[in-house]
Amino acid sequence: MSRVQKITVKEEEEDQRLDRWLKKKFPNLKQPHIEKICRKGDLRLDGRRVKPSARIETGQVVRIPPINENEYIRPKNLKQVISDSDAKMLMDSVLYKDEHLIVINKPPGLPVQGGTGQLKHLDGMSEVLKFGYPDKPRLVHRLDKDTSGVLLLARSAQAAKYLTAAFRNRETRKIYWAAVAGVPTIKTGTIKYGLVKMKGHGPDGMGEKMKCLHPDEVVQIDNAKRATTDYTIIDNAGQRVAWLALVPITGRTHQLRAHVAELGHPIVGDGKYGTNSQTNEGDGWGSQLGGEISRKLHLHSKSLSFVHPFTKKIVNFSAPLPEHMSRTWDFLDWTPKEADLDPFLSDEKKI
Repeated sequence: MSRVQKITVKEEEEDQRLDRWLKKKFPNLKQPHIEKICRKGDLRLDGRRVKPSARIETGQVVRIPPINENEYIRPKNLKQVISDSDAKMLMDSVLYKDEHLIVINKPPGLPVQGGTGQLKHLDGMSEVLKFGYPDKPRLVHRLDKDTSGVLLLARSAQAAKYLTAAFRNRETRKIYWAAVAGVPTIKTGTIKYGLVKMKGHGPDGMGEKMKCLHPDEVVQIDNAKRATTDYTIIDNAGQRVAWLALVPITGRTHQLRAHVAELGHPIVGDGKYGTNSQTNEGDGWGSQLGGEISRKLHLHSKSLSFVHPFTKKIVNFSAPLPEHMSRTWDFLDWTPKEADLDPFLSDEKKI
């Protein structure tokens, strides 16, 4: 058992969540334990009680209570072994790079960060994307493991600080494409269900998912958060499946997946929120369409726009669909090239 530790936050570590910072110090430390020591007040930031989601700043002192080093000791060999095929896959995924940032088209099935049972992940392989720089690029936002598309990496601490703040302050615009079971009655709308995390049934709460709440219930339930998603229908195939554009106004865990499933139109391939059925269940649908349609998740981060941290110009990056979604689009005779990059803009703004 270690003694109480007091660690000062370095400049390159600031503006990240306390729990993520702590996991980098103790990679085997599990989230439930972090939440417990925060709840008990054993983990403190500048002497104050703090939540796991608190963001740390340069010079702050983190008080870490005694930790069982036999259980949470830092592994000696953290560096991930990267195969030639994985290195090529990452290099081929690069959409853009300059001296400040890198944009990739993240493949589906690749976790952004490590976790329980995740031996291969983007953060562990990002050494491949150094391109002559001394440090590997830093993550500034995340995508779910099975979600593909535009992902932004910062090449310096300064760029990371700016871009992380841009995401947190909602100064970026992200547009996702999804195929959903069924067709929403209203063509363009806003979903405002609150979200609260529900523990899963696996070890240490594995398999957790988000539960939707009526907006009025959010203030009544601990740890519930407000969430807002804009959506519009780009195309549909009868009443069986629709092509949606989705904009997450807030950035909650599984927000898009939970929101559209609550409408009764889960994303195709999302058995977690829509079951693996191909038939109606109550007011909703199962997530599988059968036939030629892939069983993989049909959710893709299509585009991302923001103000470049150094040129101060608005930049926009777009990623082509992954193979399984491209096959579905071809099968349904949907044409990505004919779709507006931002279908939410009025005709006046497009001129």
